[in-house]
Parts: sequence; C-alpha cells; structure tokens
Amino acid sequence: MSRSNESPGDRLRVLWRRLSPLPAGRWLFSRLLGLMVPYSGTIRPTVTTLEPGHVRVRLRDRRRVRNHLRSVHAIALANLGELSTGLALIGALGPEARGILTGIDVRYLKKARGTLEAEARCDVPTVTESIDREVRADVRDQAGDVVATVTAHWRLGPTGPEKPK
Repeated sequence: MSRSNESPGDRLRVLWRRLSPLPAGRWLFSRLLGLMVPYSGTIRPTVTTLEPGHVRVRLRDRRRVRNHLRSVHAIALANLGELSTGLALIGALGPEARGILTGIDVRYLKKARGTLEAEARCDVPTVTESIDREVRADVRDQAGDVVATVTAHWRLGPTGPEKPK
C-alpha cells in the first residue's frame, strides 16, 4: 500500500477549496476539521478564512464553552487561539515539513462574551532544518476589542523517513 505524499496542510487546503464556496461549506469544513483534530473540535470552531499564513476562526458563545463567571472559559480561548496559529502555519506547510506545538502563552485582557473571532497571521518559512517559530493570534469580541492574545511556539522540521512501529 503506497502512502500519499500529501501533507495535512495539503489535505486541508483541498477540502477548503472544495467546500468553502458551497452553502454551509464552511460549517461542514469546520466539522470535518473537528474530526481531524478532536480536542479542538470540542469548542466547535468555524473557520471563516483559510489562506497560507492567514486564518480567521469564529467561536460562538454558548453554555458548553462558558465558565462560572458567564463568560467564555479561558481554556476555550486558548484552544481557539492555538487552533488559529496552527492552521495559519502548519496548515500552509507542504509534505516536506511538519510541526509540533512546544509552548503557548495566553494573555487574557477582558471578559469574553458573545461571538469571538481569532485571527492569526504569519510568514510561512521554507523548512530545511529544525526551526522554532512563534505565531500570535488575537481573539476579538463583536465590538472588535481584543479579549485575549495567544502566542504559540511551534517547532518545525523536515519530514524524514517514517520509523517502523
């Protein structure tokens, strides 16, 4: 059985191009993303923009993501920001590179209520050796106020031959 040379980023971009123009296509893409990345899927994010190095992801405020203060839970905000940075960076890499999250810093600036949107922008490097990259996502409320900033630390490296299991 041959393995595809397609990267996770390649698969995401193909799915996005096929689904995003369709009615409810962004919703369907986002549900499929939740199946591919189960933990991130728990917050039910909706991807609204997916371009190499630029992503926007929306989170609807609902009971499942709230805390005891009737605002969106801190970890749901961290999850939203980390997902955004990963899609912007890792989602743009080809099959010659891979990445893993090595750290995350989150600053909470304001109670998060209502529909939120995280936006991440980054340069996508050519990966020929292991390198570290920081990608920041700003999480904004409906008024446009930043409620949290998420800085994700990513280790990128070239893909090598797979080791036997």
